[in-house]
Amino acid sequence: MKILLINGANLNMLGVREPEKYGNISLADIEQAVINRGKELGAVVEVWQSNHEGEIVEKIQSARGIYDGILINAGGYTHTSVVIRDAISAVQIPTVEIHMTNIHAREEFRHTSLLSGVCVAQVVGFKEQSYLLGLEGLIKLLK
Repeated sequence: MKILLINGANLNMLGVREPEKYGNISLADIEQAVINRGKELGAVVEVWQSNHEGEIVEKIQSARGIYDGILINAGGYTHTSVVIRDAISAVQIPTVEIHMTNIHAREEFRHTSLLSGVCVAQVVGFKEQSYLLGLEGLIKLLK
């Protein structure tokens, strides 16, 4: 089983960016934890990050026929990107949306996810654990 973990804009700044919201853990540490947990559960996890919307769309499109599932933390694009939503819908790969913070308890503009309607699940508010919970749920769904 192959899983693609996509991280969007500004997530490369984890560990530095707003530690009161996101903690001090780096994206590399989160990615390694997800890779390790994937191995424990019998899945290969590949990680990828971009700050550019079009690159994220192209990565999702290229996943078709290669990956069994996608985990995505699109960052701020969650609330603005119809094209990322359309890419997820087009590839028909089960996708779990993840967020470290509870987007529904933050600023009002963050309450709406354009992605959630085309994802099989959404995990929010558990900081870095959101990634592991999303992975575990996705793998169970795929089995």
